[in-house]
Amino acid sequence: MLVSAPFDDWWHNAYGLDVKIISPPHMILAAGFFGIELGTILLLLAFMNRASRETRRSLQRLFVYVGGVALSESLLLKMEYISRSDQHSALFYTVVSIGTPAIMIAVAIASRHRWACTIMAAVYSAFGAGFRWLLPLFPAQPKLGPVYQPVTHFIPWEFPLLMIVPAVVADLILRRTESWRPLARALATGGAFLCSFLAVQWPFANFLMTPLARNRFFGTAYMDFNTPATSIYARYLFRAREATAAQFWRGMVVAAILSWMFVWIGLHAGRAMQRVRR
Repeated sequence: MLVSAPFDDWWHNAYGLDVKIISPPHMILAAGFFGIELGTILLLLAFMNRASRETRRSLQRLFVYVGGVALSESLLLKMEYISRSDQHSALFYTVVSIGTPAIMIAVAIASRHRWACTIMAAVYSAFGAGFRWLLPLFPAQPKLGPVYQPVTHFIPWEFPLLMIVPAVVADLILRRTESWRPLARALATGGAFLCSFLAVQWPFANFLMTPLARNRFFGTAYMDFNTPATSIYARYLFRAREATAAQFWRGMVVAAILSWMFVWIGLHAGRAMQRVRR
């Protein structure tokens, strides 16, 4: 994380100022905070897997909370591809499926908590909603141009995705498939995760485009200073990432495969994490 700071300064001096999330310096920063989270998870695993029943419960809750923080960071990095304008595209569901199920399932299996995925999704939702409601209370102004929107306060990230629904579905399926082989378990959990997320996020995205969501609770009226008034985002329209229906469904097949694959990775990673003792 410390190395990323001078690298980021050099990057801006060389290529100009920007507000991009995904850039080489930011990825080094991300590697730093994911490294800290991974180290915390390993330390907690070592204590939790050796602890007595009472101590284990406290460590278990803390472990799942750290998993929720990791989930939040993962979705934060994807922010440029998961805005409300992208939520009717296959690319959106593909990006969400990359890594997200692996984090949730691995922590759920390692923790042995009945509602681990749900708690992690709740932690992410609390962070997202908290930023949404609190940041606009603090004054701020743009420090670089061009300025397309009059901004007088901090602009928060978007209203959190409805991850809580697929998380509940994943917890229920994991509980009922403990005796299944990992591949079959991954197919069932991954498919249900993606389908339930699609079922709730698609209509919710429609709602976010309406005037009913342009209030302080949902916050869709907030615009970054560099968002042109003529942009799709500012006009509350969906971006057509796929030109045809065939491209959309091909993308959804890719999203399904990624969801299955990352659930399978999460299942094996979680079982390996159960054996960590030191």
